[in-house]
Amino acid sequence: MLERASHALCADGRVWVIDPVDGRDVEERIRSLGEPAAVVQLVDRHRRDSAALARRLGVAHHVTPFDGVPGAPFDVLKIVRIPRWHEVALWFREERTLVCGDALGTASYFRAPGDRVAVHPFLRLLPPRRLGTLEPLHVLVGHGKGIHGPEATAALREALSSSRRRVPAALASTVSRLFRGAAR
Repeated sequence: MLERASHALCADGRVWVIDPVDGRDVEERIRSLGEPAAVVQLVDRHRRDSAALARRLGVAHHVTPFDGVPGAPFDVLKIVRIPRWHEVALWFREERTLVCGDALGTASYFRAPGDRVAVHPFLRLLPPRRLGTLEPLHVLVGHGKGIHGPEATAALREALSSSRRRVPAALASTVSRLFRGAAR
């Protein structure tokens, strides 16, 4: 139901594991990409299997690293820092890859009809506009499938610029899905 997504990004032969959910062969799949560098948790409440996997891989576990990660091939972008919600995003500049935990999503409960990617329902009124300065080829999210290719930048900018005006459509879509699910 949550459409959770985890990511392992390889840069310079090192693998950065982001918001992992453990499963069959996960450790082997990560190691097959290269040397594990660290596990990064983008949202304070996205504990998932981060600590356990970091221990097994023998790497550091960084929880919402607002001050950055030494030696990392990405910039850490502050998204939310309020009580009960701390979140960062990662910008892999060289690869033009944006990784978000909850700020953006493609899961059905994030999107209004027609959206490819959307701002988290609780952030729609105050979207993280600083992400709009980026020009990603890849937008990876914590809930749903990523967006890849030249259309990723346009989808990101549309999500940020339309988040407020699409609140009613997103809410109506979510309520409709809830009622359809309850009727089954």
